[in-house]
Amino acid sequence: MDGIAAIQARVASIQGALTTLAPPPVHLTPRVATTPGGPGGGTTPAGQPSTADVFAAALAAEVTGTAPTAPVGPALPTVPGFTAEQIGNARAIVDTGKAMGLSLRDQALGVMTAMGESSLRVLDHGDKAGPDSRGLFQQRDNGAWGTLAERMDPEASSRSFFTALTKVGARDSMTPTAVAHAVQRNADPNHYARYWDDAVRVVTALTGASAAQVAGR
Repeated sequence: MDGIAAIQARVASIQGALTTLAPPPVHLTPRVATTPGGPGGGTTPAGQPSTADVFAAALAAEVTGTAPTAPVGPALPTVPGFTAEQIGNARAIVDTGKAMGLSLRDQALGVMTAMGESSLRVLDHGDKAGPDSRGLFQQRDNGAWGTLAERMDPEASSRSFFTALTKVGARDSMTPTAVAHAVQRNADPNHYARYWDDAVRVVTALTGASAAQVAGR
């Protein structure tokens, strides 16, 4: 509350200063109806805010964070069967893989794995097999995947996943589910197979590449 009171005091001070500096109104014939000019005094044409009011309103909007901000990043594509939240998380995976210089197939492997682990949602809970698992990739609290904050962050957790992925030799000749299993150590090595086609579809929508390019065919 002290911060708000300080802002209000500053706004009132600026209003008063601007009104003091403004030249007195000159009334011509016919006279224009006037209304009070706000806390700083003075008159303005009826229905029009004073210069001080306009300036004060702009300042208040800036200091309280209500000024409009520019949108961040390109618009998300619409992919049937997936929400904007899921596609946004898929984009974080794809962008991280691209920034690390990884192939489209590797990026799709990341999306596929997150589909199989969390349905592309940043989960704040684990399961019976891994009660300490968190995030898009359900990474365990065993020291290998970073802090809780990193495991809950789409970009940081993707980076951890891809770092481990790059250590899988000959992964380009392995089936997608075998590669994911090599990183995640899932109880069922075929668990991720069902998500591959959807992962290719999502990465295709996000990158504009063909399905064949994403799948590495």
